[in-house]
Amino acid sequence: MATRSAQALKKLSLKPRYGPFIGGKIPVHNPANGDLLSTVTSTSAEQANEAVNLAHETFKEGKWSRAPAIQRSLVLGKMARSLEKRIPELAELESLQTGRAIREMRAQLSRVPEWLDYYAALLRVHSGFVAPTQGPLLNYVNRIPLGVVVQITPFNHPLLIALKKIGPALAAGNSVIVKPSEQAPLTVLEFAEMALEAGLPPSVLTVLTGAGPELGRTLVSHPLVKKVDVTAGTNTGRAIGSLAGSNLASYTAELGGKAPVVVFEDADIAAAVNGVAFAAFIASGQTCVSATRLLVHESIYDEFMARLVEKVDKITKGMGDPLNPQSTMGTVISPASLERVAAAVRKSNRKILIGGEKMNGVSSLDGFDFSMGSFFAPTIVEDVGVEDELWKEEVFGPVLAVAKFENERHAVSLANDCKYGLGAGLWTQDLSRAHRIANELESGLVWVNTHHRNDPSSPWGGMKESGIGRENGIEAFESYSQSKSIIINVAQMDHARNTDDWFNAVDGNRRYG
Repeated sequence: MATRSAQALKKLSLKPRYGPFIGGKIPVHNPANGDLLSTVTSTSAEQANEAVNLAHETFKEGKWSRAPAIQRSLVLGKMARSLEKRIPELAELESLQTGRAIREMRAQLSRVPEWLDYYAALLRVHSGFVAPTQGPLLNYVNRIPLGVVVQITPFNHPLLIALKKIGPALAAGNSVIVKPSEQAPLTVLEFAEMALEAGLPPSVLTVLTGAGPELGRTLVSHPLVKKVDVTAGTNTGRAIGSLAGSNLASYTAELGGKAPVVVFEDADIAAAVNGVAFAAFIASGQTCVSATRLLVHESIYDEFMARLVEKVDKITKGMGDPLNPQSTMGTVISPASLERVAAAVRKSNRKILIGGEKMNGVSSLDGFDFSMGSFFAPTIVEDVGVEDELWKEEVFGPVLAVAKFENERHAVSLANDCKYGLGAGLWTQDLSRAHRIANELESGLVWVNTHHRNDPSSPWGGMKESGIGRENGIEAFESYSQSKSIIINVAQMDHARNTDDWFNAVDGNRRYG
């Protein structure tokens, strides 16, 4: 009898291999059962350099880089409509290659076309400006594309994070090279084909697959690359940033996180429990803004934790085949990731309220065999101190560290006692407190009475060791372009002859600058 994964692959007509039939092969597996989904080409250094050179030539030709804004807008809009039609299929593919629950991927991918639509619309309204330069001078300022840009994207939200970067980069007129994670590259490869069908000229968008460090280093080091945009761990971000800096390339990085969620004594407990469970265990805790540090006011701690444990127990019992629309949570990305998460929990040596181990046996939901895949039970660890690694270091799995706090000052101190500053959340019904604490949290994103909300128009990025620059919004669009100031002397030439002959001046009334 065919497995559910095999049935899904047949339905998807998934290619057995992606990329040119040269070079090495990288297998892409389903983390839920170990099935081989496909293989992708391992791009060599020589091929990567050729791709950058071709992207540069395409940029110089100007079919896209100098195309009118309205033309680029129309193509982006066509991409969005093509993407919309394939959401059900791509959601299944995302679930297969990441092990994430299909209900998550359907909800997430339904939003992805919005990024293309946003930047298509922005192209129609974004304009340059005229600077108030003194004298008979017209100084207008345009924005022009950078050239070849390299984007390095992770496995956890393969298509969403890629489109967050691809959208503004293409809108600005650049040639884009994307290196997706070798663990989950399939939907990005599919999108590249869709972009061509929507009218994007060849070599404007290139997707290269290969082992992260080797291929990434080659691309980022190329002297023709003018910008690098990466979502990765902080150590990887530092290494890539140093290479980009040596070429004087622009750099944007969304890096690690250790998001705190603060629950005050006046919070709506039922809503906060639901919110914390979502924040901590969506994507099996594999997002940089996952709630990984929970701070609960001591006066409601016992009640809140009892209800949260009950909620997590329901999540655990609701787990099954990730392709089952009823399944609550999926896998981590690989056996290696599974062992790393388990080791972090073992090393903490703190009280485990629920979870804390690899899942085996069969699902009570649908009989799925957990032992085939990389399933780690949603986990809550109590009384974690600020000196513990579980408090300080990113686990990237479904593990929530919990501590009590006494008052606002104590809560802010605990929340900010971390080298990361990407996402944070707080739950309170006190409006003034919400504004006050949100401003004190050292984080680029703060959610109040919600978590993980995202929109194409809303800047997204971190403080401290969580990165540099911002995704989304006008800020991202402008980071993929540069200003060009054009100054025109509008005076009549007889006036210019009399006033601008610097070296024939005797009265000292000549303008400089």
